[in-house]
Amino acid sequence: MRILTDIEAWNRASAYCSVAEHCRSEVADKLQKWGISKSVASGILDRLEKENYINEERFCRAFVNDKYRFSKWGKIKISQALQQKNIPDAIYRPSFDMIDQDEYLNLLRNLLSTKMKNIRAESEYEKNGKLIRFALSRGFEMKDIRLCLRLFDENDSF
Repeated sequence: MRILTDIEAWNRASAYCSVAEHCRSEVADKLQKWGISKSVASGILDRLEKENYINEERFCRAFVNDKYRFSKWGKIKISQALQQKNIPDAIYRPSFDMIDQDEYLNLLRNLLSTKMKNIRAESEYEKNGKLIRFALSRGFEMKDIRLCLRLFDENDSF
């Protein structure tokens, strides 16, 4: 693999950021894979932020929206994924405000309802345990899971 010049690295990085939203750590990883030195990569990253190719708040809004709507992840799983990308809590927390709480609970209810049809359990206790583990693995909070399961019991949806 040939070594990229600083200008070629800038052009590739800006093209990479133009195609889709990326955070600083994703672009830094890409630059490292391309064999760019840390000092040059730092300059490229700063320029990308200055010219608004990278905007972590905008990235967080898009990431939260995509993972919530398309992957059907809960807030805990989304926040863990953003923490793995080294995005500070103060930057990504406001992105959760765009999620409507009723819509969020409705999504969880639909996931649980679908999962309920495929669960084999000998008792109500065992079934609820499996549903809770499923919802927790999707990143939903226990208080929301309990609320949805309580609503199922009241409506006798089993």
